[in-house]
Amino acid sequence: MKFLRNLVLVLLAFGLGGCGYNAMQKQDEAVKAAWSEVLNQYQRRADLVPNLVNTVKGYAQHEEKVFTEVTEARAKVGSLQVNADSLNDPQKLQQFQAAQGELGNALSRLMVVSENYPQLKADGLFQNLQAQLEGTENRVTVARNRYVQAVQDYNSMIRTFPNNLTAKIFGYKVKPNFTVENEHAISTAPKVDFGTTTPAPAATH
Repeated sequence: MKFLRNLVLVLLAFGLGGCGYNAMQKQDEAVKAAWSEVLNQYQRRADLVPNLVNTVKGYAQHEEKVFTEVTEARAKVGSLQVNADSLNDPQKLQQFQAAQGELGNALSRLMVVSENYPQLKADGLFQNLQAQLEGTENRVTVARNRYVQAVQDYNSMIRTFPNNLTAKIFGYKVKPNFTVENEHAISTAPKVDFGTTTPAPAATH
């Protein structure tokens, strides 16, 4: 009996491997890993916000509306975290994407404000933060692209025969993906470097 039971387990293991179960497990883990990297890069961007706002405030105290928009957008992002277990909810992913988009737009407006303050642009701390933001936007774009590709690979696998039968038996479902209004936007990081000007003496503040 023990031999027969072991034989059944071996045959079952080979059967699952042949019908794509193991590959689905691997692809599902790849999607989760790609999502973790997306979250890491978005968090890196959010962490830059307080220092950016405070630095710009030192030179542009009258831009309160922009500061408020950035702060509120960052708070909204913090309240809409989507973990790997809730990735199958398209509404949550859409809300997360919208919140990140709002923060990105608010940060772009903050960077535009800097154009009106040459002394701010010459500030070493601001230049460093600007460079970090630009690098982070690039990392966000790369992480998003990798996630999009991982989801596409996973969805393609569970939709094809006979994998679709295995997916139905074990509850694997198509995962929602990022939507892009402008296809170019997902492959090109937002430009946050507005050029250089002749350095002006830093103001005391």
